Amino acid sequence: MSFTARHEASQADDAIAVLEDLEQHRAHLESLLPRVPASVTVILHDSPVQLLFASPLLGVMRRLSSRAARRYMVGSYRTGEVHVLSGPALRDLAAGEDSERALLLSPRRAYTGLAIGTNNPLLPPPARPGQLIRLMRAAWLAEGAAQHFSGQVAFLRPAIAMRLRGGRVRFPPGLRDAGLVAGTLFDLLHQERGERACVRLATHPASSPRAALEEAFGRPVAEVATAWSEHLDRLATPAPAVSPVV
Repeated sequence: MSFTARHEASQADDAIAVLEDLEQHRAHLESLLPRVPASVTVILHDSPVQLLFASPLLGVMRRLSSRAARRYMVGSYRTGEVHVLSGPALRDLAAGEDSERALLLSPRRAYTGLAIGTNNPLLPPPARPGQLIRLMRAAWLAEGAAQHFSGQVAFLRPAIAMRLRGGRVRFPPGLRDAGLVAGTLFDLLHQERGERACVRLATHPASSPRAALEEAFGRPVAEVATAWSEHLDRLATPAPAVSPVV
């Protein structure tokens, strides 16, 4: 096993399910990334207070994020550890079926963040001051990769629609919105250039967000911004109902 868990005795069944899912997810990431962390301890917290006490940086990033994004910022990582809310605590936060499915992928999202940081020298771990500052500046990259590779984006559509009702989102997403919408940028890239392009964007350092995005998409950043805005609108639009054939 690549993972062990620390949890309350009452959460044993949930912990086993989380570890089994993470093993499968690690095998998938292993097919994409040069390196994937092993011997990782997963700490399941029963409340947001416990989680934020163990993860002060997460608390800072949540305070700087929109209310819609904060709901899904429920995991953190450091070398050899992933901290995330337990299954019952995640279900208590859910705002609907899709919201619950997205939240239950939080262990994957947190572990993916650890894996991306392991492969990108500009991102933690380790959590040195310079890297923490870069993490906050490049939240769109770290959060976007974690959301995309964990499979969360499809289940965030209702929350994204609600966020867009409050106004447009800057490009690339800043810290305020990255915890919710940054994965849609990788989703667009996957549709246009494939999964390998997403891996390269997540793991190869670039001189600036503009340079990274132009290289990834192969076109001027202004065109990428327009395409992404249209992609966000499509994701936020409910799928039309299909009438049964009589």
